[in-house]
Amino acid sequence: MPVLLSIDWDAYSGCAELVFDAPIWGTRDLPADRYEAWQARTLKRNGKAQDWSPLDADYPLHPGWEALERYAGCPAWVTLSHADAWEWLQDHARQSGAPNDVLNIDSHHDLASRSGDGTRVRPGNWAGLGLGGGLIRHYSCLYPAWHAALPVAEGFDLERTHAEVSGLLPPEVLPRLTLHRMAHPTGRWPAPAEVSGVLLVQSPAWTNPAHDAAFWHLAGVLGERGQGAQVRVPPLRRVWPPSKLSR
Repeated sequence: MPVLLSIDWDAYSGCAELVFDAPIWGTRDLPADRYEAWQARTLKRNGKAQDWSPLDADYPLHPGWEALERYAGCPAWVTLSHADAWEWLQDHARQSGAPNDVLNIDSHHDLASRSGDGTRVRPGNWAGLGLGGGLIRHYSCLYPAWHAALPVAEGFDLERTHAEVSGLLPPEVLPRLTLHRMAHPTGRWPAPAEVSGVLLVQSPAWTNPAHDAAFWHLAGVLGERGQGAQVRVPPLRRVWPPSKLSR
């Protein structure tokens, strides 16, 4: 059965172990979290920084993202936030006349959150709402391989994470979701012929601005007829700031 493939850039633009200002520990998703928080992290590491490079050691670009170019030729979209996935799901449900299977490559399950309004679509709950709202038939979250070495990451202990999710979701949707972790950087990926649509998500509150160029390169490779991914909500192109941090 065809699958919708969602790719959160934070599955690749991640962090090293014991980086205590990393957004993987938890962050909001406001404009300042997408830009100014990264400026502050950079200047914390080098007060005279001239670019984003002081982040390199603590916030690496993990391997495997280049292989996503295999999905060039599939219908593809690129967007700013995973909250934007809701309309993407709606569009595909209308086209197919039925809910779709979704595979989400991500550092977060995006099924539910303990904070905020659980009925409002947000980056942390779009998948759970899609399961409950008839837009997703079966949902699989595929955590990146590097989570195996990061105890704070959701993908480090899948039993622990599944237990947390089970306490946040209606019991009737639990049989329709699975959590996995890649054994290697391209493990458990579907064949391109099995993919009916790709959504590439920047998630800038969680991803290092130094990796924006790689993100945009991938967005340009994906899509049909070499035209690049279609833009839903424009992602950011974060340059080293020419002005002071706002207070």
